[in-house]
Amino acid sequence: MGHMGAQMQQGPQPLPGVAHVVAVGSGKGGVGKTTVAVNLAVALGKLGYRVGLIDADIYGPNVPMMLGVTRQPNITGNSMMEPILSHGVKFISVGLISPGDKPMVMRGPMLHQIIRQFLTQVLWGELDFLIVDLPPGTGDVVISLVQTVPLTGAVVVSTGSSVALQDARKALEMFHQVKVEVIGMVENMSQMKLSDGTVLDVFGAGGTERTAAQFGLEFLGTVDLDPKVREGGDRGLPAALAGPESVLGKPFYEIAHRVVSRAREIARQDSDVLEIS
Repeated sequence: MGHMGAQMQQGPQPLPGVAHVVAVGSGKGGVGKTTVAVNLAVALGKLGYRVGLIDADIYGPNVPMMLGVTRQPNITGNSMMEPILSHGVKFISVGLISPGDKPMVMRGPMLHQIIRQFLTQVLWGELDFLIVDLPPGTGDVVISLVQTVPLTGAVVVSTGSSVALQDARKALEMFHQVKVEVIGMVENMSQMKLSDGTVLDVFGAGGTERTAAQFGLEFLGTVDLDPKVREGGDRGLPAALAGPESVLGKPFYEIAHRVVSRAREIARQDSDVLEIS
């Protein structure tokens, strides 16, 4: 009996060849979470890591636009999907499978199926990082994710505004509940520097860093509110392509370096735990 139970009760299985799975989430929409996920992936790729990106935002899959791709992925003979390569990032998105303005309307089980497929039926090959861009809010997709693969951790994106941070705290609580370690927090759309040198504090810069400190979490960095970041995303040329020395790209590389060192730290702790037990 015990043996049967063990077979049915399969927990999350690591993806062969994938070192770290990192979720990028936010409590609410509109804080630029996908912009951060895409630019983080591009920056990691430029730093020499092998990177994959899953667009798990089923209802608003913006990754194809941000990576400048519309073609559909190839399906191999044994019904595996080949990820699309763009700017050095292998990615997959519902937006590639059901392109255009038709919304994907689906229920929990179907959603779970898609997330599982994106993780286990895509030919990811060897990856150092698989970034998962989550839908805004909390819920189903995260649960499907943690039931399917072990996550290294999550990055939570917020603006400095109290409303966004209130929702970011819900996201932190959700990751805590499903036992996913939070790698750290990113403040997006932090300040806006005008051409005359004035700095506009649009959403309350610094709020995310304070929240991270409150929760004892690493603060991964700030990304300023700059129309060029959005324009890059709209044109399929993410800001991180400008490189680590550029004003636009620099913050994403700083975040990428911190994500790498935190991911390694967490992995080391996990392996220590395994060795102890």
